[in-house]
Amino acid sequence: MKIMDFLNEKAVTANLTATTKEGIIAELIDLLANAQAIKDPDKLVKILLEREALGSTGIGQGVAIPHGKSENVKELVAAFGLSPKGVNFDSLDGEPVYIFFLLVAPEDSAGPHLKALARISRLLKDKYFRDTLRAAKEEKTILKIIKQEDGKK
Repeated sequence: MKIMDFLNEKAVTANLTATTKEGIIAELIDLLANAQAIKDPDKLVKILLEREALGSTGIGQGVAIPHGKSENVKELVAAFGLSPKGVNFDSLDGEPVYIFFLLVAPEDSAGPHLKALARISRLLKDKYFRDTLRAAKEEKTILKIIKQEDGKK
């Protein structure tokens, strides 16, 4: 599975402006809504915040993968955002988060959802990949970096 199989190219930003967990999730959901990849953004924000209440999706090393399932999406879809200043996301390591992959899957899709989470996690374990993403200043560069990484495996 490649990231570009589910990452919506119109839902990528190099400059998230929100300063809270709730704000970041809402901003990423707005990217998907503006790209017409999802319906009912308010409900999706609620679903993702409920998921966060179970345990932070801030996995450490400046990375968070907020995710959830909804009957409002037909296929697995993702947004990507960078927060230049970093955000307190209650990460496992207590560090701020700069790199956000937000995933939304249909209610009945356990397999693709888990594969996508595993793929993103595996890629983001690579310090060079994380550092290269964090250094990106524009969306075109982010997409180029992700596509290059997708092409490796």
